[in-house]
Amino acid sequence: MYHEYYSAAYRRRSWVIRWLINAIALLVTAAILPGIHVKNVFAALLAAAVMGIVNAFVRPIFLLLTLPLNLLTLGLFTFVLNGLMLLLAAVFVPGFTVSGLMSAIGGALLLGLVSSLISRVARA
Repeated sequence: MYHEYYSAAYRRRSWVIRWLINAIALLVTAAILPGIHVKNVFAALLAAAVMGIVNAFVRPIFLLLTLPLNLLTLGLFTFVLNGLMLLLAAVFVPGFTVSGLMSAIGGALLLGLVSSLISRVARA
């Protein structure tokens, strides 16, 4: 049986909504953490897109390469890896800056929490 969620239009709409949620979460994270700065909404939208690309293509490679370290730290190194992905995205986006690794790790953690909360509210 064919469902609506298999259609290309639904997938496109879902992707755009997720992108907007991540951009809003990035703006909220930048407002809370002093080490993360977003110049304007356009920079947040561009940063959310770049973070999506980085997380889709670069992060899996790094997860595989750091698997022994991740196992040794019982998965806690994933927080560092997420912070590094945030720093990497900041390199490519003008108007989006992260001041250091600790800000990046805290920002990645807060970004995930805020994004989850917004997604839950949007679904309700």
